Amino acid sequence: MLWRERTLRLLINSIGLTAAVTASCLAIGVPTAWLVTRTDLPARRVWMVIAALPLAVPSYVAAYGWIATSPGLHGFLPAWLILTAVSTPYVTLPVAAAMRRADPALEEVARSLGRSPATAMREALWPQIAPAAGAGALLVALYVLSDFGAVSMLRFEVFTFAISRQYGSYLGREDAIVMALVLVVLALAVVWTERRLRGHSQRWRVGQGSARSTPAAPLGRSTIPALLFLLAVPCAAVLVPTLALFQRLAEGTRRTLDFSELGTALIATCALAGAGALLATTLALPLGMLAARFRGRAASVLEIAGFTGHALPGIVVGLSLVFFSLQVVPGLYQSAFMLIFAYAVLFLPKAIGSVRASIAQVPPVLDDVARSLGHSPVRASATITMRLASPGIAAGALLVALTAMKELPATLMLRPTGVDTLATEIWSRTASAAYGAAAPYALALMLVASIPAFLLSRSTSWEVDK
Repeated sequence: MLWRERTLRLLINSIGLTAAVTASCLAIGVPTAWLVTRTDLPARRVWMVIAALPLAVPSYVAAYGWIATSPGLHGFLPAWLILTAVSTPYVTLPVAAAMRRADPALEEVARSLGRSPATAMREALWPQIAPAAGAGALLVALYVLSDFGAVSMLRFEVFTFAISRQYGSYLGREDAIVMALVLVVLALAVVWTERRLRGHSQRWRVGQGSARSTPAAPLGRSTIPALLFLLAVPCAAVLVPTLALFQRLAEGTRRTLDFSELGTALIATCALAGAGALLATTLALPLGMLAARFRGRAASVLEIAGFTGHALPGIVVGLSLVFFSLQVVPGLYQSAFMLIFAYAVLFLPKAIGSVRASIAQVPPVLDDVARSLGHSPVRASATITMRLASPGIAAGALLVALTAMKELPATLMLRPTGVDTLATEIWSRTASAAYGAAAPYALALMLVASIPAFLLSRSTSWEVDK
């Protein structure tokens, strides 16, 4: 199975799409973060919110919007562009937060030593934001490897698309297992590469930085091109799908909208996603602490193991938990807990990345000082490290909740009988070609997902003079 020509083609397609989307997100996300944090761009806080909005759009909704606008789209190029549009905030938000916390004195020292502005940024600013950029790129790569919705609608054959087809046929499930194992290997390679690039250097800060703000770089005549650059990704990821959904809604449908059904699906979506985010954050705390504070092999193995779940398609995790619940704990089959646990497995890397990055910025010497004053290790960690890292940890929980709201394959398989989320309602209607009936649920999903996206953008906001 591994040496078949089709497997090689799937491998090349998956690696190529992942590399292309990750590189594009870095090329767009880092300049976007610089524009909204380090320049005199008008209404920078508003632009930060706009830059975060693509997080609220599921990849399959974005793909549907583009297909409805331009029928016939399929293949690598549309998949690359659409996944780049919906994934860029994974880089923009952490890099913007890192730029906000970066010490401007380092750049000023570099300038005083004769460095040009560009060289000073490369030598003084980039080392401070590189870990955040790497964490964002890692999330993008794992997201693309595990994406099912967009590549399926655009008919671009990668491993997730092929696995779904194989599981749908009763004769090819063994082949699907082999493909899933290849995805695990790819995920391990991605995580290992990120760790190698990150290195063993540690960057700590005490406090929130200097009392003065970083001087804003004047854009001058570049203001209009900068604004157009910032609009490109939100238009591709949010505006086009939204207009397509409203167009479908305006065309009408033979199925009458049941507002009570819509409200029930909305409540179920928020409750299940919130519980999944709480469980994922709880599981990520010890893993993130080990990754940030210890460099041993055991800590590395645990961190890598935590990241592999995000590379598995939701359908693989769903089927494995269905088998586990039926064979080991039948009482949990089709229970809310099993679906919540699936969310924690799938999106644990988002929580681990936030916990690790937040704890790594807290100097360990602060815990040592607290222990020298009589605090126990647990109390010192809770009152010092966890308190200083709590904003970043909360941002990770919001990111998990946001992603869980949009998850589809595992939700279809594991949701309790009679419970539907917005994502499953969208799927059930589009599967029967009732696109107009699916439009209200898609719009509701985008609306509710925009709330954590807005809160994430607020967590990277800053005070500006009005």
